Amino acid sequence: MNATSPGIGVIGFGWMGQSHSRAYRNIPVYFPERGITPRLVGVAETDPQRAALAVGNYGYGYSTADWRQVVEDPAVDVIDITAPNAMHRELAEAAAAAGKHIFCEKPVGIEMSATAAIEHAARGAGVITGCGYNYRWAPLVQYTRSLIDEGRFGDLTLYRGRFFSMYGRDRLGVLSWRYLLDEAGLGAMMDIMSHAIDMALYLFGPITSVVAVKEIFVKERPRQQPGAKTHYDRGSPGDPTGAVTNEDYVGALVEFANGARGTLEADRSIFGPQSQMAYELNGSRGAAAWDHEKLNQMKLYLAEEMPVDGFIEVPSGDSFPHHGNFVPGGGNSIGYDDLKVIEALEFLTSVAAGTPHAPGFGDALAVAEVQAAMVRSWESRRWEPVTSMRID
Repeated sequence: MNATSPGIGVIGFGWMGQSHSRAYRNIPVYFPERGITPRLVGVAETDPQRAALAVGNYGYGYSTADWRQVVEDPAVDVIDITAPNAMHRELAEAAAAAGKHIFCEKPVGIEMSATAAIEHAARGAGVITGCGYNYRWAPLVQYTRSLIDEGRFGDLTLYRGRFFSMYGRDRLGVLSWRYLLDEAGLGAMMDIMSHAIDMALYLFGPITSVVAVKEIFVKERPRQQPGAKTHYDRGSPGDPTGAVTNEDYVGALVEFANGARGTLEADRSIFGPQSQMAYELNGSRGAAAWDHEKLNQMKLYLAEEMPVDGFIEVPSGDSFPHHGNFVPGGGNSIGYDDLKVIEALEFLTSVAAGTPHAPGFGDALAVAEVQAAMVRSWESRRWEPVTSMRID
């Protein structure tokens, strides 16, 4: 393997596979000083139009309907998994057995036990892993984490995290794999609550116990027609429908190991917020708030450092991590795909150095452990401890 020019193989070339591919292509454009130039070797994709797009527009060397060809290709150093959740375990275990480094979109498996098995396989193979919790990489989130590490919020007391998304609000939104328990696993829990949990763990540390509830608000949807591309596609009145089999909403109270308390919520069928991956946090000396819908600004209150007694609004800019590589100055915005470039850059930097990466499959397992406790709680209707699922 050429550490600075790793061969990339992507499995699944839908929205996320294309976003990852743009990220790999743009690393040498935005971060030339890192000296990393990924090679786009091959794509596994069963849809002919997407496969042609991968080769003709993105510059992959080949496409194939057989993902095993990509995994077994000696020119591929990194397997990037953006296929549906139900395929994660088979793909990741095959990649680990082939000695490939692995990046997998969250949640890394269709269910929590699959995440544990995937983490075990990759750890046993000694490969470097990455997981798609890309909101960690927002410059102002990185800044928030640095303020926490420096103790500038004092003792952490309260965390409120959420991911509210309107992608499921349309009652005519098609019954894609995301709404089916046997194809996606759990619903809002795996899709968007996983991001909210990861952010809470990243900023506030381990969660020790939870009490949770769930609900399916949209119980039927039009069946997806051939050629539909994403879960944003829409059916028509009178179309045949099928049952939604996983949850639209999850809410939880949580206790952290550091003594803080908090709430976590996720809803994919809500009206209002469109992609509100957000948090508010409080400590004994200050507070902060950030919302992905307003990616380039945050609210900050440092009681002993500011001349005002309350929040100020802080715009992102080139003084914050990674931002200046995309645009100079303050107040000039970056976007979602830029977070994916940062994510890919940091993962391949770890691969080049041969060092463990965060967030990796260990972090995905930590999220799965909290999810498992939430499921036990909505079944038992009481507080449940977060317990280890690591396979030794």
